[in-house]
Amino acid sequence: MGRLGVVGGHGVLDVAVDAFGAAAVRERRVPVPGGPVVVFDTDAFVFLQRHRQPDHRPAPYLHHHAHAAALAAVGCDRVLALGSCGGLRAEVGPGTTLVLDDVVALAAQPDSRFRDERALRVPGFDPTWRSRVLDAWNGHAVPPARDGGVYFQTVGPRFETPAEIRLLAAFADVVGMTLGSELVACTERDLHYAAVVTVDNLANGVGERPLTVAEFEAGRRANEAMLTVALRAVLPVLAR
Repeated sequence: MGRLGVVGGHGVLDVAVDAFGAAAVRERRVPVPGGPVVVFDTDAFVFLQRHRQPDHRPAPYLHHHAHAAALAAVGCDRVLALGSCGGLRAEVGPGTTLVLDDVVALAAQPDSRFRDERALRVPGFDPTWRSRVLDAWNGHAVPPARDGGVYFQTVGPRFETPAEIRLLAAFADVVGMTLGSELVACTERDLHYAAVVTVDNLANGVGERPLTVAEFEAGRRANEAMLTVALRAVLPVLAR
């Protein structure tokens, strides 16, 4: 079996890797096309912060294929992706955790690295790996995660208008800016991919007031401690 790759998002944007219980953390710059890519290699898993390479990069400027290539190059065969998102309905509110089962990322096309028949594939979450992530999360983390959820990827980095959110809510549960493209990049390299997302805020137009950057940041900080504790419990299980 290969190694576990963990891809962090805004929910753990500036959390040190050793906060997840990692030992012998070593920073590496992996030379790949579109790189080099910064990863933190530990005794149990490899951590990649998609938004710190090494400076902050907003969602539209991430090089998902370089990230996936770097994880494959250091021996990973499976990926646990972490994402922050907005809830598209009032019942999917801040603090909700979901293990996704599908994505909509039409605006991110073309997102394949291929320009021939190799691009003709159906991306998706690996069912066996996804089930293992769900079991580990709900067996060791608090609060438990919902089984399933559809993630709608928008281009970003701006937030969506209320009218756009009403459109998205007909097709998905949460909205974000990264995981659909990252899913494609990983599956094209045969990396088993599963994603756990936390809801930091209600999407613009769902709550009583317009969404602000301050509200987004407050929700992210509120979920950070929960995610850190959860990862300390879950990663040793998933790294076996």
